[in-house]
Parts: sequence; C-alpha cells; structure tokens
Amino acid sequence: MAQVLYETIESSKLGEPREIKIQLPRNYDPEGDILYPLIIVFDGDYLFEPMIGNTDYHSYWGDMPKSIVVGINQADRRNSDLSFSNETYFPSDEGGAQFFEFVGQELVPYINEKYLTSDFRIVVGHDQSANFLNYYLFKDKPLFRGYIAFSPDLSPEMGVRLQEKLAVSELDTFYYLATADNDVRSLRDEILVFNSSLSTIENPKLHYRFDDFTDADHYSLVGLGIPKAINEIFGLYKPINKKEYSEKVLTYEGTPFEYLMKKYEDIQFFYGFEKKVVENDLRAILAAGKKKNDLETLKELSKLARKEYSESMISAYYTGQYYEMDGNMKKALQNYQSGLLLNESEFISKDMLLDKIYDIQDQN
Repeated sequence: MAQVLYETIESSKLGEPREIKIQLPRNYDPEGDILYPLIIVFDGDYLFEPMIGNTDYHSYWGDMPKSIVVGINQADRRNSDLSFSNETYFPSDEGGAQFFEFVGQELVPYINEKYLTSDFRIVVGHDQSANFLNYYLFKDKPLFRGYIAFSPDLSPEMGVRLQEKLAVSELDTFYYLATADNDVRSLRDEILVFNSSLSTIENPKLHYRFDDFTDADHYSLVGLGIPKAINEIFGLYKPINKKEYSEKVLTYEGTPFEYLMKKYEDIQFFYGFEKKVVENDLRAILAAGKKKNDLETLKELSKLARKEYSESMISAYYTGQYYEMDGNMKKALQNYQSGLLLNESEFISKDMLLDKIYDIQDQN
C-alpha cells in the first residue's frame, strides 16, 4: 500500500516548524534507482487527501507515473503564507515572501535529499494558494513544470503578468485552470477573463487546459478537476488507447515502431525520466505492424521485447510473431515452445502460446 508519513520541518525561513504530510508510492524502495515526480500540495490540510487518492488510483492503472506527494499544512498560517504586497502584488514581507522561500529553499531540497525524486515537479493550489503558485513561474528557472490552479483568487495584474511570462517561456510548462458555474461569483468572473488571456498564447511550450464545470461550486470543482489535470499533464505518459492508435499510430508518417520510439523519447524529454515500454503499447504497435504488413516493425519489436522482457513470455511471443510474418514457421514454433518455460504476462498466457504451437503444427 502507499505510505503516508507525517513530518515536521524546522524552518529558518518561517522562523517556526511546519507540519507536512508525505505520500510515498506503493512498493517504494528507498534503496532503488527509480526517481519519482514530486507533487507539492498547498492547503494540505484539506487538499492533500483528494490529491493522493487520485494519484494513487491513476498510477495504479498506469495513467501517470508513481509520484511522491507532499502536502503543506497551512490552516493556522494561511493568510500570512499566501499574502502579497499591496504595492508590488508579489509575496509580501509579512509572510508571503518567507513562505515562498520556505518551499523553494527548504522544503523541496529536504524532500529531494531524503527521497528519490525526479526533476519533474507539480504544484497544486485552491483559492488563495492557487494564486500563490503562479509566483514560481516568474523565477528565471521555475521550480515547477506543472501548475494546477483550482478557482484562484487572483492578485491584481496577475493575468497580464502571467500572459506575458508564459508567452515567452522556453521551458515546456503544463498549466491547468478550473472554475465552475456555481463558483464564487467574483472569482469566477476574473477567472473567465484570465482564461481568455491565457488562451491567446501561441507558445508551443505552453500546454494549457481550462475547465468550467457545470453543477459544481467552489469546493466540489476540486474533485472534478484533479483527474482532469492529471490527464492533461500526463497525457503523453498514458498507454496507447484506441483514439491514439487510430489517429496517431496508424497515420504516422514513419513506421509504427518509429512512432513507439518517438513516444518514449518524448516522455523522457518532457518528464525527465525514462519509462519502461509497457505491454499495452507493444500490443498496439504489433497490431499496427500487422495491419500495415510492416515486417521491419515486427523485427524491431521482437528485439525490444527480448531486451525489456527477457524472463517473460512476452519476449518469446513477439519474436514468434516476427518469424510468422517472415514465413519462418520453424523458428516461430521454437520461440513459442521456449516461451512455455517463461513467466506469464498480463496478456500472454501458457494457453495462448499452446494455441500458436498447435496452429503451426496443424499447418504442417
């Protein structure tokens, strides 16, 4: 099960200790070599739990990578933490500036040192904290790559400033914004204008998504928005589905195997970590290769399967599929037979291999 830890950080920036909540991924191994995205959740007193429930659920099904989620408790210090100057509209010296530095100079380094984190970081906020998270975008090297803003209580000039900043950003940035038809009226009106500004940005480095939920209010929109935000930020990471298969894989200018390689290269580029090719994607590329009668795709796919899944029936099955298409039934049969001694996978079983063996034997 995913582990939730409760810790207290002694902060020189805040001048006092601060409680945090940490969820580590299922089967987290502190001695392992897997690096996990870091998700920082403001208003951790109430926003942490719905966030960890969704991240655990979506990572279980492979729709996002397993991640480390950290919630910052702010119930007693919220107004001070999230304050901004009435003159500059940036974090104030009465608490906002200290909290800003606490997150960047103390909390994130603390988590990075203690746990296995990647450089891909997401920040989540609601109301005042959804406004505050925007300040990190104005750093020369932004601390976060993903920003999830639920019904932000925007500070003056934030819309104009953020539009100007994101328009020239050279770093791939994921930004999710949400409101609802029954949101606080004053917030909703500003958010709709804010969305209009962000929607005009034509920077390919900005990956922006806006949702305006119906039959939801200032609080319930959070539950609707979290899975939408996860889907948007980790859309590239998700396994190939029917839509991607028909609209992208089959229409790709190169071979299906080349599409697969590009997809995983993009994942590493966008998120900063490698993802092992999942069996679902092998199946999709196999189907595309067969549909296009592309022997080269099956050949490269068989090599990849042997490399990534040497102890699994996957390696034998995909190699057998290649030899079948190549017309070499003897080698296809040998591979299917050798696979009987390997471990079953999610989609390939002993019975499946036996069916292939009997089919080839019957043909001879």
